[in-house]
Amino acid sequence: MKHILELLDATAARLPDRPAFGDERHTLTWGQVQLAVQRIGTALAQYHVQRRPVAVYLDHEVPCLLAMLGTLAAGGFYTVLDTAQPPERVRRITDQLEPALLLTDAPHRAAAEALGLPCPIVEMDDALAGPPDPFRLQTLRAEAIDTDLAYVLFTSGSTGAPKGVAVQHRAVLAYSAWAAETFGLDETTVFGNQTPFYFSMSVTDLYTSLRTGAQIQVLPKRLFSFPVQLLDYLTVHGVNTLYWVPSALGGVVRWKALDYTALPPLRTILFAGETMPTPYLNYWQAHYPTALFANLFGPTETTDICAYYIVDRAFADDEPLPIGRACDNCGLLVLTADGQAAAPGEVGELCARGSFLAAGYYNMPQKTAERFCPNPLQPHYPETIYRTGDLVRYDEQGLLQYMGRADNQIKHMGYRIELGEIETAAFGQEGLQSCACIYDAPKDRLVLFFTGQKDLEAALRARLAQRLPAYMQPAAYHRLKAMPQNQNGKIDRAALRELCKED
Repeated sequence: MKHILELLDATAARLPDRPAFGDERHTLTWGQVQLAVQRIGTALAQYHVQRRPVAVYLDHEVPCLLAMLGTLAAGGFYTVLDTAQPPERVRRITDQLEPALLLTDAPHRAAAEALGLPCPIVEMDDALAGPPDPFRLQTLRAEAIDTDLAYVLFTSGSTGAPKGVAVQHRAVLAYSAWAAETFGLDETTVFGNQTPFYFSMSVTDLYTSLRTGAQIQVLPKRLFSFPVQLLDYLTVHGVNTLYWVPSALGGVVRWKALDYTALPPLRTILFAGETMPTPYLNYWQAHYPTALFANLFGPTETTDICAYYIVDRAFADDEPLPIGRACDNCGLLVLTADGQAAAPGEVGELCARGSFLAAGYYNMPQKTAERFCPNPLQPHYPETIYRTGDLVRYDEQGLLQYMGRADNQIKHMGYRIELGEIETAAFGQEGLQSCACIYDAPKDRLVLFFTGQKDLEAALRARLAQRLPAYMQPAAYHRLKAMPQNQNGKIDRAALRELCKED
C-alpha cells in the first residue's frame, strides 16, 4: 500500500452504507464520503496540484475532512488553516507554504480573498458540483509513491515562528496501522473528535477511521464550555472513543460533570498533547472502571505519537504517569548531551527513528538539519533520527518517564529545575483544578498559576514546602478563574508569561 486513499477505497467497498463522518449539520456514509472525495479530487486536478500544496480554509466540520481527502485524490498535499486565527498569522503560514490553490467555502470567501494569495480560490460547493473523472484520478494514483507528502502541519515551536512539518503517505500508513491494532479500533468505534484538523492529534481520528471503518463525530467547540451538555451530546451520538488533550478532559473534571448526567458509552479514553494531571485520570477512571485508558506521547514530527502507556494500575494524585514504551515499528533512543546512550535511570533527550518520522520541515532546510539528523549510535550506514527536545529517563520497570522539555528546563538559584516537577507536586492538593508553573526570567522567580477553590494558596505553599526543596518553591501564586488556552486546547504558557509582566 502506497497511498492513504487506498484505505478509503477498501473501507467504502466493505462498508458503503455505514456512517463515516458526522457533525451538527452533516452525516455521511463511507460510500458518500468516497464519492465526494472523488468529485473534489477531479475538480482540484484541473489546477495541476500534483505534489503541490493546497491550503484548506474551512471550519472544524465534515467539509474540511472532505477537502483534505479530496486534495490527496488530486495528487496534492494539504495544509489546514485556522479560520479563527488573525490574518497576519495565517499569512505567515501561507508565505512559507506558497500554496498552489486555496480551498474554502462561501462564508469564508471574503476572508480568503483578503489574504491576498497569488493562487486560485475554489469553493467547496463548486468542487462538489461536477462529476468525478475516474480515469484522471486513477492516473494520478498510479503516479504516486509512498514518500509523496500527504500534509504539512504547522506548529509554533518554542520561538513562536510557524514550522511546517511535512508528513508522507508512508508515515500515516505505518502510524494508523499501529494505532488501530494497539487500541482495538474497528467499524464499531465512534470517535468524538475534539482536536482541530490543523493539530496532529486529529490524524489518529481520521486515518484510523479510514483504515477500520470507524465513525468520526466532530464535536462542536462551544460544548466544551458546557460539560454536561457535551456529555449528553456524546451519549446521543453513541460516541465510545475519546482522544482528547488533558485540558478538555479536565473541563469535565472541574465541573464534576460525570456525577450529574447519564454516562456516555465510553470504552476507550486516550489523551496526549500535554501532561495529564493524575487527579483528572482518577476521576475519569472512577466513573469508567472497565474502560481502556492510555497516555500517548509524541511530537507532530512523528506523525502523532512515538510512545504510549496503557494505564494498568492505580496512581496517587501526585504520582506522574509514565509515557511508557515505543510504539511498534518506531524506534526510540535516549541520548545524553554528548550523543551517547543514556544509562538506565539517566535523563537524556528522547529521539525517534523509523517509518513514523516526518520528512522534515517545509521550506526550512536549516531547521530540518538541526532536528532531523544522523543517528550517532549507528556509524555503519545513514539513518535519520528526530531529536524531540523532550527529556526522559527509564524507570525501574523499563517505562519511560517524561522529565520535561529541554527548553523548559530552567536554571534558578544555581540549580537546574524542571517546571513539570513542580506542577506534579502541586496536583495532589485537594480543591486544585489545574496549575502551571512559569519561570519569570526578568525577575528570576517561579510563579505558580492555578484554578480551584478560594483560599488555596496557603495549602499549596505548605504542600510544596513538604515535597520540594527551597530553590523549587514558587515565589508567587496567582489564582485564575480559568487557565488561558491556545487554539489546540492546551494551556497557553505564553499568555501566562505575559501575566507575569503585569505583576
